[in-house]
Amino acid sequence: MFDYLIVGAGFAGCVLAERLARGAGKRILLCDVRKHVGGNAYDHHDTAGVLVHRYGPHIFHTNSREVFDYLSQFTEWRPYQHRVRAWVDGQLLPIPINLDTINALYGLSLNALEVEGFLASRAERRERIRTSEDVILSKVGRELYEKFFRNYTRKQWGLDPSELDASVTARVPVRTNRDDRYFSDTYQAMPLHGFTRMFERMLDHPGIKILLNTDYREIRHVIPHREMIYTGPIDAYFDHRFGKLPYRSLEFKFETKDQEVYQAAPVINYPNEYSYTRVTEFKHLTGQVHPRTTIVYEFPKGDGDPYYPVPRPENAALYRKYEELARETAGVHFAGRLGTYRYYNMDQVVAQALTLYARLTGAPGVRALTEAA
Repeated sequence: MFDYLIVGAGFAGCVLAERLARGAGKRILLCDVRKHVGGNAYDHHDTAGVLVHRYGPHIFHTNSREVFDYLSQFTEWRPYQHRVRAWVDGQLLPIPINLDTINALYGLSLNALEVEGFLASRAERRERIRTSEDVILSKVGRELYEKFFRNYTRKQWGLDPSELDASVTARVPVRTNRDDRYFSDTYQAMPLHGFTRMFERMLDHPGIKILLNTDYREIRHVIPHREMIYTGPIDAYFDHRFGKLPYRSLEFKFETKDQEVYQAAPVINYPNEYSYTRVTEFKHLTGQVHPRTTIVYEFPKGDGDPYYPVPRPENAALYRKYEELARETAGVHFAGRLGTYRYYNMDQVVAQALTLYARLTGAPGVRALTEAA
């Protein structure tokens, strides 16, 4: 008899499996429909020997000392501060927008105080910030919105920014200094030997059994267990009783190049005429030394594996119906980005999983991380 059947071996499922086994002495059965652990953070060496992220770039960053210390039990870290460029008007420009972005784009030589005034003069006043369009227009005005954000968002989400919740673009800052880091969190690093190695160490415990290539519905009534933790799409668990919750998916095109370095930045965004949204070169992220390099083109789409919950008011209302069903479902706990229909970063998923562990066992909790972190 297992104490918990945990469905999904991504961040939420792996953290809960580790904590319940090692921290509370529980017997865990962890299953996943994929052939590997790690969920979308899974990485592996491709046929050329280059370490790649199978489901697009995953960059770890957090302001939570508790989350960082927890994961540090299972990995050493490679210090890494992520930098992104956007291909706009024939130039590679820093994104998020900063002082250098403005000066290079307009051929100016403004200082930090002057660029603040420049942006303020172009910003459009909004009485209420409701949509992603409102967020950007109120910060930088229409021209920069059109050049950097509108078409990128349309490709990414299949919706105009005016149709998306403000939380989507509120995640991206606008800076008046020369800081070109994509994130400003206190802790920014990559697992030294990759995410998969970290997950494997996390799950290396005699109290954890793992079943891969397994749909939980095939085993839930066959293998005895006391409770379930479910990290898949919450609407799928309830057989889409109220209708499907919208998710965005991604398609990836990998290419290996016979050169050590291919592009000038780890990630280059293509906000305008190209069909893909961005190109990632993994060796920038991992620090791997290798004579060849692998890149990936990212194509958002509306069907396929669920990656991103679509943040719109009507979707939040539909989720609340499923959330109410979840509360009424005894012996089943929902967690993770898909299980709670939240657009979470990795550290937020870890914090949520640690919080659920504390609730299940009475252990000390972890400081909550906001969705905007």
